[in-house]
Amino acid sequence: MELTVLGLSFSFLLIIGVPVAFAIGLSSVATIIAAGLPVAVVFQKMIGGMEVFSFLAIPFFVLAGELMLYGGIADRIVKFANSLVGHVRGGLGMSNVLGCTIFGGVAGSPLADVSAMGSVMIPLMKKEGYDADYAVNVTTHAALVGAIMPTSHNMIIFTLAASGIASVSMFGLILAGMVPALILTLCNLAAAYWVAVKRGYPIHGAFPGWGEVLKAFGGAVPGLFVVVIILVGILSGAFTATESASIAVAWALFVTVFIYRSLTWHNFIKACAKACKTTGVVLLLIGISNAFGYFMALYEVPEKTGELMQLVSSTPWVIFLMINVLLFVLGTFLDMAATILICTPIFMPIAMHFGMDPLQFGILMLINCALGLNTPPVGTVQFVGCAIGEISVGQVMRTIAPFYGALGMSLLLVTYVPIFSLWLPNMLK
Repeated sequence: MELTVLGLSFSFLLIIGVPVAFAIGLSSVATIIAAGLPVAVVFQKMIGGMEVFSFLAIPFFVLAGELMLYGGIADRIVKFANSLVGHVRGGLGMSNVLGCTIFGGVAGSPLADVSAMGSVMIPLMKKEGYDADYAVNVTTHAALVGAIMPTSHNMIIFTLAASGIASVSMFGLILAGMVPALILTLCNLAAAYWVAVKRGYPIHGAFPGWGEVLKAFGGAVPGLFVVVIILVGILSGAFTATESASIAVAWALFVTVFIYRSLTWHNFIKACAKACKTTGVVLLLIGISNAFGYFMALYEVPEKTGELMQLVSSTPWVIFLMINVLLFVLGTFLDMAATILICTPIFMPIAMHFGMDPLQFGILMLINCALGLNTPPVGTVQFVGCAIGEISVGQVMRTIAPFYGALGMSLLLVTYVPIFSLWLPNMLK
């Protein structure tokens, strides 16, 4: 009875347009009333879910990304990427892919990535004769790689969502995402090039020479160095993942204020305000999802879901395919953080039962959630890209197949070839 109330009330609230955080909270309250338990249980679980020291990393990583967004780092990354591949057919699109991937590595947020890089690259590509739908698709899909890069706050959310099921270290998850991030980037480059050749886009200029490439790289290095600081610092034991987030903020401030001298006081205030808003939304989701997760555990939702899936098949590759499909569908309706918090306790035990490593499942989860960010009806990354490109979502969706295919291929490789996500973590144990 209580499980029915939980599922139906949550689904109904989402259908009528109630924001996800409030839908989760209200369905939890409805369930607690139906069970005859004190309503205070919901608030206890909410507070307990947010009182975790590791969560301090979230506001710091978010603030570091916003400072880089408003501090002019994107322009230097674009210049470096364009010097590498700008001379190839459709080179501006490939420059966009590289630029978004590199900026995603320092910002750690697909939304920040598409906002920063899209504002620079989409109008430039349109000006150079590229179709708006191509410019938007290239940008939004390349931005998704930021979800599995070292500064991603969604990785922190996953490690905490998985903490009651298996031990998943933040550093192990960072390493697990390295090779898949490279695969995603290569697939995005292939899709961008294939569409550019098919549409006959022009070649813009000749290769500027390795001297110019090194010069452009030198200009981008200070902004990119934040990734090196985080990885070397954690690997050497100099600081924890939580401490690395605060160091990322300090470095972002140092670079944008004293090296690039591009962060104005006005933009600093905007970055802080945006970081506060994002952090508030994420922590609210975490707290409420903790209460929601309590009821899912209490009423054995993971176990029952696993039993239902095994009625369809007991073959691991079929189970993994079903998990991918369900995560993708749910990701199109829910925010990334909400999907991670709600679905990890349900699907991770099932995946582990059929032999999937927790780190591999983490990358699978993050890629699926990232794809949801670029798919209506929620699709926040796609909506931002379309707004910048001044084109409708419908027009973009009509030509999205090659880019979906590229990311889908990457997801299947991560799902069925464990070495791609486990090689680095196992090597550096």
